[in-house]
Amino acid sequence: MSLKIFIDGKFVDKEDAKVSVFDHGVLYGDGVFEGIRSYNRHVFKLDEHIDRLYESAEAIRLNIPVSKKEFISDILETLKLNDLDDAYIRAVVTRGVGDLGLDPRKCAKPTIFIIADKIALYPEELYEDGLPIIISKTRRNHPTTLDPRIKSLNYLNNILAKIDAIDAGVVEALMLTLEGYVVECTGDNIFIIKDGKMYTPPSDIGALEGVTRNVIIELARERNIETDLKVMMSKELFEADECFLTGTAAEIIPVVKIDDKVIGTGKPGKITQEIRKDFKKLTETGGTKY
Repeated sequence: MSLKIFIDGKFVDKEDAKVSVFDHGVLYGDGVFEGIRSYNRHVFKLDEHIDRLYESAEAIRLNIPVSKKEFISDILETLKLNDLDDAYIRAVVTRGVGDLGLDPRKCAKPTIFIIADKIALYPEELYEDGLPIIISKTRRNHPTTLDPRIKSLNYLNNILAKIDAIDAGVVEALMLTLEGYVVECTGDNIFIIKDGKMYTPPSDIGALEGVTRNVIIELARERNIETDLKVMMSKELFEADECFLTGTAAEIIPVVKIDDKVIGTGKPGKITQEIRKDFKKLTETGGTKY
C-alpha cells in the first residue's frame, strides 16, 4: 500500500504528493514545522507540539487557516489511514504559493501537509554504546537574528553543521554561539550530568525549547535530580560525568565522546540510562489515542 500524504484537506499517494515550485516554503524556507512521535497508537505530547507549531506560525505572522482541533484531527486521520502503530509525524505549514519576490502578502493561502512514516534516526547500537560527536565550526544563528523558539523550515544553519559532522565521520555535531557558548546539536538538545546534577543550555542563547527536553527536565526532577539551565563553555562538557542528547526523533541518546575527548567513563552513564528507562515507560503509558 502506498503511503498516504495529507495535503490541503486531501489525501494523496506518496508519489503524487507535490507542492508548487512557487510555494514560498520551497523558494525561501518560509514556513514552520513540527516533528511528532506516536507509540503503540498513541501520539506523544501532541497538544504541546501543536501549541508550538501555532506559536511558531504566529511569530512569523503566518495564519494557519484551520483550528488546532482540526489540525489534530487531520494528524490522527493520517496515522489511521496509513495503519501505523509507531510513527514519526511531520506537520508542515508553508506561506503558500506566491511570486518570485519575498513579499509574503503575495501568498494567498498557506499550504498544509502532514507526513506519517517510520523513522530510525540513529543505529540501535549507538543507544547502547553511546554516540561520538564533534563541535561544529558552523556557529548557531544569533537569537536576535532568528528566534530559537521558531521551528522554521529554513534549516540551512543546522544543515551546514550536519555537513561538518559528516566530514568528520560522525552523525551529529554540537553548535556553539558566536561567543563560544554551548547551544544544541543539529537536531537535538544537549544535557550533561556533573556531580549528580543535570545541566542544559537556556533557550535564550539560541537553543530550541524542545518538547522532549522539557519532558526530560520534569523526569529528572521527579528523581530529585537537581536541574539547571546553564550557560556553558565546551570545557564543561569535557569535564562532565555524563552527556546525552534529546529530541523527538532521537529520544534520549548517550554521548561518550566529543571531538577527541572521552566523556566520563566512555560509556553511557547510570543517570542517563535511568532517564532513558523513565522516558520509555512514559511513552508506553500516555498520549492521544488514534
